[in-house]
Amino acid sequence: MSNQHQQPPLKCFSFTASRNRCLKLSFSGAGLRPTTADIGDGTRVHCWIPKTPNPTRKNLVLIHGFGANAMWHFCDAVRYLAARFNVYVPDLLFFGKSFTTRPDRSETFQARCLMAAMEANGVEKMGVVGLSYGGFVAYSMAVQFPAAVEKVVLCCAGVCLEERDLGNGLFVVNTVDEAAALLMPATAEKLKELLKYTFVKFPRTIPTFLLEDFIDEMCVHNVEDKKKMLFALVEGRKFSELPKISQPTLIVWGDKDQVFPLELAHRLKRHLGEIAELTLIKNTGHGFIFEKPKEFNRRVTTFLSKPQSSPPPPPPIAKGWLNCLLSEPQPSPPPPPPPSAKAADGSR
Repeated sequence: MSNQHQQPPLKCFSFTASRNRCLKLSFSGAGLRPTTADIGDGTRVHCWIPKTPNPTRKNLVLIHGFGANAMWHFCDAVRYLAARFNVYVPDLLFFGKSFTTRPDRSETFQARCLMAAMEANGVEKMGVVGLSYGGFVAYSMAVQFPAAVEKVVLCCAGVCLEERDLGNGLFVVNTVDEAAALLMPATAEKLKELLKYTFVKFPRTIPTFLLEDFIDEMCVHNVEDKKKMLFALVEGRKFSELPKISQPTLIVWGDKDQVFPLELAHRLKRHLGEIAELTLIKNTGHGFIFEKPKEFNRRVTTFLSKPQSSPPPPPPIAKGWLNCLLSEPQPSPPPPPPPSAKAADGSR
C-alpha cells in the first residue's frame, strides 16, 4: 500500500518548505499557473501551465527526474524558457501532487499519463525535455506518440542502459536496491553521498539540519512506489530491445557525470544515428542544469528554435487486397437489354 499520506513530524520552520513557496511565486512570475488534470482511474497529474498560451510559440514540456518536485529541477530554466515557449512543467506520478491508484510503475505508463494531461490542457503538438529519469519518460512519449512529439531533448538520461550494466561496474552502485538507497536518501550522510556524485563541485559544509530538513520534505513520501519505478525501469532491460525514435533529438550530458556515465551518451548517439546531436557541458556532472544553467538554456533553446526539416514522404502503401481490387481493371458494364417487342411495335 502507498505511503502517500504519511507525514513527517511537525516542525516550527522548514527551509525546504519555504523554498518551495518561493519557487511557486517564481513560477507564477514566469507566467505559469498550477492545475491538476484528473485523467481517470484514480490518476491525477499536477502541472504548471501557461496562464495565457501564445499561439505563435511552440509548446514545450519539461519532465523532471528523481529527487524533489518539478519546480526544484527547473527553477533555473523556467523563466528563460517560458519567455520563448509555451512551457508545461508536470509532476511525475508520486512526485509533488501527482498520484495514481493504478499498479503500473513503468516509464511507459508515466508517458501515457503525461500525454493524457497534455491533451486535457489542449496541447496537441510539443517538444519534450527529459531530465535523468524524466528522459526515460520523454523517450517513451516519443515512441508512443510520434505524431504529437516533434522534438526531443534528453538530459543525462541513460535510456540505453541494460540491467547487466549494474553488475559490470558501469555505475557507482551494483544493484537496484543500492540505487534506490542513493536516490531516495534516508540520512544526511546518504544525501551528502548523492550530492557528491551529482555535482563536480558542491558545498561540503552543508549543515546536517538542512539536509535532514530536505529529506523530511522531499524524500519520505511514496518511497515504496518510487522503488517500484526503479525496478520497473531496470529489471530485464536490454539495449537490443530499445526502439528507435524518429524525431530530431538533442542529447545533453555533463562530461563528468558519475550517475549516468558518459558511455551511455555515446551509446545513445550511436543508436539514434544522424537524427541525434550530442553536446557535452564541460566540467559538470549529472546536475549540470544547476551547475551551468545559462549554458543549458542556451543550447536547448538553440536546438528547439531550429526550423524543422520537412518530413520524408510517406512510404508507398503495400498493395493489399483492397489496393489490388482498386487497381485491377474493372469489367465493362453489360450492354443494355434489347428493346422489348412491345416497345419495338410502338416505335413504328
